[in-house]
Amino acid sequence: MRGPVPDSDPSLDQLQRYAPTVVEPDDFDQFWRDTLAAAATPQVLVEVRPEPTDLRLVDSWDVTFAGFGGDPVRAWYTRPAGVRTPLPAVVEYAGYGRGRGLPHERLTWPVAGYAHLLMDNRGQAGQYGSGDTPDRHGAPGGPWPATWGILDPRDYHYRRLITDAVRAVDAARALPGVDPSRVAVAGNSQGGGLALAVSGLVGDLAALMTTAPFLCDVQRAIGSTDASPYGEIARYLAVHREAEEAVRRTLSYVDGVSFARRATAPAHFGIGLRDDVCPPSTGFAAYNQYGAATGRPLPPEREMHVYPFNGHEGGEAVHVRRQLRWLGAVLGRD
Repeated sequence: MRGPVPDSDPSLDQLQRYAPTVVEPDDFDQFWRDTLAAAATPQVLVEVRPEPTDLRLVDSWDVTFAGFGGDPVRAWYTRPAGVRTPLPAVVEYAGYGRGRGLPHERLTWPVAGYAHLLMDNRGQAGQYGSGDTPDRHGAPGGPWPATWGILDPRDYHYRRLITDAVRAVDAARALPGVDPSRVAVAGNSQGGGLALAVSGLVGDLAALMTTAPFLCDVQRAIGSTDASPYGEIARYLAVHREAEEAVRRTLSYVDGVSFARRATAPAHFGIGLRDDVCPPSTGFAAYNQYGAATGRPLPPEREMHVYPFNGHEGGEAVHVRRQLRWLGAVLGRD
């Protein structure tokens, strides 16, 4: 079900100044330090094996790495064929309800000359794309991924998925042919929210590219659109009215604004002003506070691209071209 165009959002001029106070739990930083420490393993890569694709210009590998709880998480690693020198890498996260699909489905970054790692979304594949990483941790909550384990932050699906996303960066850095000092993260929608979370948890990223990020200014978002995934949380609360306090507490541990405030990498954002899935104000909330909690005298380099007549699709190919040019400049490539 799609909600109305979010005409309750502020004007663009107001959006450019929109910086709401997102309440953080007192143990936010400790929660994530403990979570990531528990997931750390001496050997992040479990298996890396060549994957035949019938594509002559790129080589691909089927990767399994250790994610949350040591669980095996699948990914595709693809890079230009015949290139022997270490390359900068783009770690990409897929949208809600999607998996990693097949290795030839996403070729923009390897064709542009980057090493590319595409992470599978545990337990989510089947709505819009295929994948093969199960989510082995069940807990009370609703029937949709956005509500799995939502009554307790320790059980929440996004605690696991964000941890997987951080571990994907570790995996990329351990792969042959990757320059570990030049790793960027990227994603759209849920993938953009995961990339934003990683930018706040990994202090030495080369760059962040996030478009229409999910899980930002969440407390406002669940009350401003009926579209999924936020609408799934609202529909859960429409039945489980007594769970609102617990749900809001859980969501406070995964809000992208909190992660954005801690980020230090150069950042490239994109937002469609007619987005009824991830309301524009929620993405601006993260952008306008990006790097604010780092204590640095100047905020990280960042830029925002706005598409006034587009929705959740944003700028599509036009925006990807802008990402390509921006990332090349940030990483010092021609």
